[in-house]
Amino acid sequence: MSEQELIDAIKRQDPHAYRSLIDQYQPLVLNTCYSFVQSEDDAKDLTQEVFIEVIRSIKKFRGESKISTWLYRMAVNRSLNHIKKYKRRSLFGEVEEINKGDFTASDSFNADKSIEDQERSKVLFDAINSLKKNQRIAFTLHKVEGVSYAEIAEIMNITTYSVESLIYRAKSNLQKKLLSYYQKNMQ
Repeated sequence: MSEQELIDAIKRQDPHAYRSLIDQYQPLVLNTCYSFVQSEDDAKDLTQEVFIEVIRSIKKFRGESKISTWLYRMAVNRSLNHIKKYKRRSLFGEVEEINKGDFTASDSFNADKSIEDQERSKVLFDAINSLKKNQRIAFTLHKVEGVSYAEIAEIMNITTYSVESLIYRAKSNLQKKLLSYYQKNMQ
């Protein structure tokens, strides 16, 4: 079934089309939400919310972008709103667990990791969290999710050149922050 056929079937409220949409795009939405909220339960809840929103607003989908781009945009927006609303987790939630001393091994942190590795991860995550919002979104979508510059441009409603600029500035800012940290703490 082509993307347009899938969209048309969803608009006709075909239950098989709903299932097909979820089967095809759930991993993309779940991974995107997880990369922002870093909580499996929250990511699953947000994924459900995204698909409910798709069903409610499919008639508004104009087909000017791919459905995956539309889903990315919804997943990013839901995730950012969740972070803003609850402020329970940073972009990379394990950092807070380490800071609180409640760290337990999880899927993303292996129990065999050394304290040094955890500290390096914490420093990196703190640096990423300190980036400006648009830099953080573009950097995370590209480096964590592997999304192309063109698709990030569609998701964020900006030009590809702006995406390149945001990612360049994010890398530059991260380099400065990390260099400063290591110069201070490694002497």
